Amino acid sequence: MQVTMIVNDVEVTREIEGRLLLVHFLRDVLGLTGTHWGCDTSNCGTCVVWLDGEPVKSCTVLAAMAGGHEVRTVEGLAKGAELDPIQQGFIQCHGLQCGFCTPGMMMTTRALLNKNPDPTEAEIREAISGQICRCTGYATIVRSVRWAAVHEAAAAARVSETTESSEAGEIAEAGQPAGSVA
Repeated sequence: MQVTMIVNDVEVTREIEGRLLLVHFLRDVLGLTGTHWGCDTSNCGTCVVWLDGEPVKSCTVLAAMAGGHEVRTVEGLAKGAELDPIQQGFIQCHGLQCGFCTPGMMMTTRALLNKNPDPTEAEIREAISGQICRCTGYATIVRSVRWAAVHEAAAAARVSETTESSEAGEIAEAGQPAGSVA
């Protein structure tokens, strides 16, 4: 059967067997090996990707079911050479050791920050409760997510300040005192 989907913003069409799992489609057919295949029972969470913006365990989804939908893998988090704050946080706070669970953790926690930009430690731990890390004990993963949340908020504040300064400069250039309404 033929399946077409958008993977990391690129439309792909391939001939597949109807029983092919999404995790194997991504890894073996598309060569996106950042998505890891762990337990094959949906217990470990290493295979988490996004399906239409929601985290799913790709070992429980048939590739055919993803047809017509958008899939995002860990390879799709960075914007060009610029790492996503979650990726930066895992580097800065040593949120990975062996790295096997890391892609699934990153996809899950990026989705968390998209919905809740300032999660508590308890909320982070709840979000990653469906994933198993055998190396870190989760403390560094939680710190990594908090780091990303804080740095993302600071970056957003800088953008807001720059936008406000730019608008004030445009008003001043137009002959209006800054802060007045034309």
